[in-house]
Amino acid sequence: MPGDDPQTGRPPARSAGKSRTERIVDLREPRTLDAVSRYAMHERPLEAASPFIFLIGGKGARRLEPLGYDAVVRLFARRMAKLGLRTPETTPHALRHTHATAMWEGGMRELSLQKRLGHASPESTKIYTRVSDEAVLADYTRALESNR
Repeated sequence: MPGDDPQTGRPPARSAGKSRTERIVDLREPRTLDAVSRYAMHERPLEAASPFIFLIGGKGARRLEPLGYDAVVRLFARRMAKLGLRTPETTPHALRHTHATAMWEGGMRELSLQKRLGHASPESTKIYTRVSDEAVLADYTRALESNR
């Protein structure tokens, strides 16, 4: 993880996942890059010296500290509610599982997926991936056809 926050002199508060492992997020999707760019250009405080992108705003004592996981969960829940999509199962963590499954079913190799998710072991990655009913049916059909 990067060093102490230059604003507070303290280590970044809750700036990583539950394992405190820094995660790298790629911005290959144009919509994602655009959204992050708009935030950085128009909403992120200009005086922030932190290397972290998402920071606490407002005027409180924690202003300019990295946004913690709990705050991300609350922001996500509010956005889902505003869109009429909020359910107990709709969380950033569930989105991580969905992403892992989509990458796995799309053909991403297990070791690549393990690295992308920041897992130390393949067992952790296996917990994150779920095989959809559609994938099971496709595999089953393919296996039947190869035996004919």
